[in-house]
Order: sequence, then C-alpha cells, then structure tokens
Amino acid sequence: MRTANEEKRRAKKTAIMEKSFECYADHGFYGTGMNALTKYCGCNIAIFYRHFENLDDLIIQSTAHCMGKVEEEFLAKAPTDFEGLWKFIDEIPYWMAEKHGKKYRLMYQIYTHPKYREYGQKFFDGAAERYTEYAKSLEGKLGIPYEKLTPLIFILVQACVHYALFDNEPYLKAQIDVLKESLAMFMEKYGRSKDAEQKEE
Repeated sequence: MRTANEEKRRAKKTAIMEKSFECYADHGFYGTGMNALTKYCGCNIAIFYRHFENLDDLIIQSTAHCMGKVEEEFLAKAPTDFEGLWKFIDEIPYWMAEKHGKKYRLMYQIYTHPKYREYGQKFFDGAAERYTEYAKSLEGKLGIPYEKLTPLIFILVQACVHYALFDNEPYLKAQIDVLKESLAMFMEKYGRSKDAEQKEE
C-alpha cells in the first residue's frame, strides 16, 4: 500500500512527464533543453533529478507514459460489439488527429532517433499485444476469429497515425475503404452481415 508521500511523489513525476512531453510537442524535440523544460513545468532542475536519472531517462519515460495514455483513450472509445462499429471507423482518425496529432508527430521523432529506437520497439511490441487482446475480446461478439481481426485493427491504427502525421485524405480513404471491405467480407464469411448488424441497432 502506497503512503501519502509515495502518492505525492508519483503524482509529481507524472505531472513532470506530461508537461515535458507537452513542451516538446509545442516547441520541438530538437533544441529544447532542460532550462526550457523546467520553465515550462514550473519547477527547478533539482526536482527533475529527484525523479529521472538524466534527460534521456525523462524522454524515454515521458514518451512511454504519454503515448500509453493516448492508446488507452483510443481503446476506451473503441466499440466492444457491433453497435457503433462503422461510425467509429469513419470518425476515429479525425478525432485522433485533432486531439493527439502533435503527440504522434513527437513520438515518431523520438522513437526513430537512434538513441531511443529500442524503446520504440518495446512500446510498439506492447501495443501489438494490447490490440491483440482487444481483438480477442471482440471475437465472440463479432463471430470473427481474432487472428483476422488483429490485422484490421493494426490497419486502422496505422491509418489514424498516418493521417495525424500528414493529413493525407486520399491515403486515409484508401486504407479505410480496404478495411471496411475486409471487415464486410469476414462478416459474411463467418455468418454476419452489415445488414444484420444494422437491424440490431
């Protein structure tokens, strides 16, 4: 059981991670040093070093934490059955781009940097596991094997990320159209159709 001091320390560390990531997203990853971060977060350097070994440690932990929260928001909005499924597919890329576009752009700057690439690989490996678990939770409700659903979820996530990065409408439309066609074919193959789903709503 955490003590009050431990909870306070944890809350302070979380606040620093989130404000630092926001600072990088607003002002750019390159050229934003510790002085700019401390000013943005409203604390001194000594407080940073109570929670992080160095600037690299802050970057690694804050990126994993903040992008983990983005992923949680995505999964919280994702449907757990047929209700709202097609609407979700149509709307989620725009919602993600509007709300988290800067975070995605920053994440790719960090995770493609040679210093942090291994941490990016770990993050995406973990994300793949979580999306697979989500697909498994849908299997019984949609009647489609999770092995078929998981790649479709990956396509949707990639479409959202790419649109957030580049605002490329034709590219997004192409991915979403293929995703919908694939999903419709799987529904038909495994005994469900879009018409049947619409009658239930």
